Amino acid sequence: MSVSRQCDLLGLPRSTLYYAAVPETAANLSLMRQLDEQYLRTPFFGSRRWAVWLQKQGYRVNRKRLQRLMRRMGLEALYPKPRTTVTGPGHKIYPYLLRNLEITRPNQVWSTDITYVPLQCGFLYLVAILDWYSRYVVTWRLSNSLDEVFCVEALEEALSWGRPEIFNTDQGVQFTSRAFTGKLEEAGVAISMDGRGRALDNVFVERLWRTVKYEEIYLKAYEGVAECRQGLEWYFPFYNHERPHQSLDYRTPWEVHQGNGQGKGRQGKASRRRTKPWLVGQG
Repeated sequence: MSVSRQCDLLGLPRSTLYYAAVPETAANLSLMRQLDEQYLRTPFFGSRRWAVWLQKQGYRVNRKRLQRLMRRMGLEALYPKPRTTVTGPGHKIYPYLLRNLEITRPNQVWSTDITYVPLQCGFLYLVAILDWYSRYVVTWRLSNSLDEVFCVEALEEALSWGRPEIFNTDQGVQFTSRAFTGKLEEAGVAISMDGRGRALDNVFVERLWRTVKYEEIYLKAYEGVAECRQGLEWYFPFYNHERPHQSLDYRTPWEVHQGNGQGKGRQGKASRRRTKPWLVGQG
C-alpha cells in the first residue's frame, strides 16, 4: 500500500509522516531554566513582567517568545481570573472540597501536580502524588510530553497501594480528562479541583516542587533522561524516609504517615492506623 493511500485512510496529510520535531535551541533551554527557577519565587509574574525582568538580566527576548516558552513548560501566572472553567473540550470541572476542611489523618487528602524539569540537553515533565497530612510522596512519573498518559499511570500505581477519601488537582487538561477522573470515580474517591490560577489551593505540592528542585534537580543539573531518572529514584525515597520535615516537628513523612512519630506536629497528632508500606513509583 502506498504512503499516500495509508495517509488517506488515516485522514492525515503526507507532511505529518515526514515531520521531525525540532529541539529547542541552547539559548531557549538556558532561558527556560531561568524561567523555571524564577517561577518558584514569583509565580504571579505574567509575560509582560517576565519580559521586563529578563531584559534586565541581559536577555534579548520579547513577550511573544516568552508566551510560547511558558506554554511549552506548562507555566501560567497565578492570580484570580474571572473565568475558572476553561479546560479541555467536554471535560467536567469538579468543586473545590478542601475549603475550611481540617486535615487530621493520612489518606484523607491526596493531591497531584506537574512540574518542568530542566536538563542540559532538553527537558522533562514530572508528576507526583502527595498525601497532604504526612507530605508523603505516594508515587511519581517522568514524561517528555504534557499528555495525560503518565498522569494516569501514576494514579493507577498510587491506587494499587492505597485509597484517599479526597483527591485534589488543578484544572489542567491532564487531570480533567475522563481517563483520569474515571479512575478516581471507579475507586470511590471524591474529586476536588482548585480554582484556576489559585496557587494556595494546592500549596503542599508547590512546596514539594521547590524542595525537590533546590535540593536535587538544580544541584545535579542532569545531562539526560537516564541521569534524571536515577537522581529522582534516589531523592524521593530519601525525602520520604530520611529527610526530617520542619513542619512535621522534624519527623519524616513516612513516620507521620505510619503514625510512628512522637508528639504533636503543626498538623496535629498523626493517625495510628497502619497502612501498607508503599513504594515510590519508578518514572
